[in-house]
Amino acid sequence: MVVTAQNNSINETIFKPDGFMFEFSLGGGVIGVEDSQGIQTFDKSQGALSFPELKFGYMLNDNLAITASMPGMIYEFNNNDRHFGGFIPSIQYWVKDRWWIHGGVGLAIDSPALYDIKDNVNDDWNFGCAVMASTGYEFYKKKNFALNVQSKVVMGRTFLDGDVHRDAVTFNIGLGFSWF
Repeated sequence: MVVTAQNNSINETIFKPDGFMFEFSLGGGVIGVEDSQGIQTFDKSQGALSFPELKFGYMLNDNLAITASMPGMIYEFNNNDRHFGGFIPSIQYWVKDRWWIHGGVGLAIDSPALYDIKDNVNDDWNFGCAVMASTGYEFYKKKNFALNVQSKVVMGRTFLDGDVHRDAVTFNIGLGFSWF
């Protein structure tokens, strides 16, 4: 009697991100906006679209990247569509092979939605500061590409003319497309 054994395990090579990275994501969520003039308050949040959200970065090692993120959401203010977003230097860390956390502090930008700019009505750009935290899970990876599901919170304040400010809090869930 001859007994043979065969090892059927597949030698998968796990891709480790290296060098530069780029990601864009799209999704939906909610935004709450409050204006210090009392025109709009956090009592009324809105459903919002987050597109496009961009992230550029560089992998410092297998688990850590330094990034620049540009989150944003469209919202309605005084019957005009506006965009609340930012430019946020940030750090992304892979806690596990596919799960990452991401956060940073940077520039908040409150601007007209590019398709809804009206002269002297909805053409003001306002700047301030913002903080962002997000997490994601890469459910598909192949070579230098990954798909992830992610959630993100952004809080910021922008300063308007006349010693007025506008605060915003956003939360979204989206799909991210990453290249390393």
